[in-house]
This record gives sequence, C-alpha cells and structure tokens, in this order.
Amino acid sequence: MEVNAFIPCFIDQLYPKTAANFIAILKKAGCEVNYNPEQTCCGQPAFNSGYWKEAKTMAVKFLNDFSEAKTIVSPSASCTGFIRNYYERLLTNEDQLNKYRQLAPHIFEFSDFLANHLGITDFQAEFNHKVTFHDSCAGLREYGIKEEPRKLLKNVKGLELIEMEDTTTCCGFGGTFAAKFHDISAAMTEQKVENALRTGAEYIVSTEASCLLNIEAYIKKQKLPIRTIHLADVLAHF
Repeated sequence: MEVNAFIPCFIDQLYPKTAANFIAILKKAGCEVNYNPEQTCCGQPAFNSGYWKEAKTMAVKFLNDFSEAKTIVSPSASCTGFIRNYYERLLTNEDQLNKYRQLAPHIFEFSDFLANHLGITDFQAEFNHKVTFHDSCAGLREYGIKEEPRKLLKNVKGLELIEMEDTTTCCGFGGTFAAKFHDISAAMTEQKVENALRTGAEYIVSTEASCLLNIEAYIKKQKLPIRTIHLADVLAHF
C-alpha cells in the first residue's frame, strides 16, 4: 500500500529518530512510503493562538503539499485531529474546501492506521521494561484513539504495561497554553508524572511527541527516575 508520511514540525526538529522509526514501521507493515520534503507545519500553533490568517496560509500549503496523496499517515493525533476537525473553519475558497473534503477521510494517526486499517498489531518488537501510557487530550478527545496504542504495546515482547491513575487527564502542555499559563501547566505536569511514578514504570509512552516533550522537560528538571518514549520508538525496538 502506498502512503504519504506527514511528519509534524516539532518531530522533524526535535525528534528526528522518532520520525525515522515511524517510517521504518510503516515499511515493515508493507507500505511504500513517500515523503514530501516541502511539508512544514499544519498550522495548529497559529490557530490555537488566534492567528487564523496565518493558520489558513499553512492549511493551504498542506493541501498543496499533499494534493496527490491518496493516504496520509502521521505520528501525531494532535496534528491529524486538527486537520480533520478545523480546516473547514479556515478555508473559504470552494476549490480549497473541495480539496480538503477529498483529503480529510484519508489522513490517519499512526496507531489507528496500523491497528484498524492495516489490521497489524504485532511487529516483533522487544522492549524489556515496565511502561505506563499517557493518553493525549488530542488523541483521546479530538481524534478518538484509546485502545489502538495499547493493542500495539501488548504485543511487544518483554513489555509490561501498567496503567496510571487518571491516565486521561491532561499533562499540561496544550501547545501555547504551557507558555501562557506556565504555573498551571507545571502543576498539571507534576500531577501526571507523580501518577506515572507511582506505577513503578520506567517509561511513559505516548503517541504524542508534544506531550512527551513537556513531560520530559519536567522529569529532567526534577531529576526523576523515569523516561519518556514515543510509541513508534517502542515498536522499532527489536
């Protein structure tokens, strides 16, 4: 199956290994993966900050960058959820809206695509660690994934998944929320990490690199005995 990889800007800049592992897993699933190097941001940061004109510019660019794509897969439910749910509010040109409406049903988050569309949940990965899972707000509430990443993790040899208390509670990132409301964000992150520590897990796993970036910053600042890892990095661990 031919797919187009959409790598969100923050993964491209901060977690290039995750991007490479994401593509490697798609290939292992039998996909022919295309990557357009002209792609950039989906426009979500600008949209969330109230800069809708700038967000529209990014949305139009996204449509042009993926105009030939039949299937688009991304390692971020936040970005895919934003494109699915909010582009129609930004686009006013009828041609652009038609492009969007043709594209929207064919853009998928990574774990959803693997588990529900390819029907593959076992990649012969091995990760001999105790982990707990963080459900991102965007993944859970905007895109609608919950069981999909857990199905993939349960087939990883040596991995023990221990659910934390309040797993569906926000980690405090929320894009620009973390910058504008730092004290509230930090308190939410502290609660998330403390819940994870109580499980005895060595790693916090998520499908959302932006959440992991926020959580990892708190862990490093407090020098805590737990680490973060993206689902794609776990599945690529052989």
